[in-house]
Amino acid sequence: MLARGIPSRAMSVSGQQSEQQTPPQQQPPQQTAPPQQSPSQPGAPAASTPPRQSEPGQTSPPTPPVRVGPVVVIDPGHGGTDTGARGASGLVEKEVVFQMAKILRAELERLGYRAVMTRNDDSNPSYEDRAATANTFRDAIFISLHVSSTGTIGSARSYFYQFPAPFPTADSTQAANAPTRGFGTAIPWEEAQRPFTEQSRRLANLVQIELARRFTTSPNAPTPVAVRNLRSVAAPALAVEMSSVSVSDPIALTSLLGPLAASIAKGIAAFRPIATSPANQP
Repeated sequence: MLARGIPSRAMSVSGQQSEQQTPPQQQPPQQTAPPQQSPSQPGAPAASTPPRQSEPGQTSPPTPPVRVGPVVVIDPGHGGTDTGARGASGLVEKEVVFQMAKILRAELERLGYRAVMTRNDDSNPSYEDRAATANTFRDAIFISLHVSSTGTIGSARSYFYQFPAPFPTADSTQAANAPTRGFGTAIPWEEAQRPFTEQSRRLANLVQIELARRFTTSPNAPTPVAVRNLRSVAAPALAVEMSSVSVSDPIALTSLLGPLAASIAKGIAAFRPIATSPANQP
């Protein structure tokens, strides 16, 4: 067990700092440029610098939309030398889940969520690094994507983390003060998911409902299991596994990635709807 605290999840808020204006000073006679006066002084004229004009053929970049709601951290499993499951047709799990992650990210962004990925290339971050990507956000949802080596083609399962034993407590007072998500809260890294078990179970259940509707051979309920990718995540977290790389025709599996992403996104929206804001209105 790595006895280290969850790092603070400071939100990345970019703000503009107003430039400090210099009080007007008398200019030497030899300078031709007129002195500038601070617009904060009563009766001061506007700055003499003319507005910057766009060059012909150039347009101003559009203002990016304001995003509200949680950050969805998408974790394509495996990567690098860890290929994951391999199929006889040439399908490799690490490549399928990376494609799956990009489709899911696009679907979530279309719905207005902010989505980030734990890897954006053929790398293999450690379990700790993947969890840390989620733990740097105050309001996150973590989803780890996988493809099985066997199973009914076109079925999908969601998993939430199940700890093998209750969190050890000396008395009920400690139980009442069990770790919760917050700045400065120190809990064992490998126990980070424990306070979110119930939220993760509910999230996995909502996603599994959508998966079962779209892929009828899928189970109706999520599976509790000790998925290593989820254990150190201090946020609602689940894993989704699609079956399988054993298809004879790769298109039989890759053609399902769009519907799979739509089902996952719908389950996430049921768990954590995007907040309504004037910035979200068309």
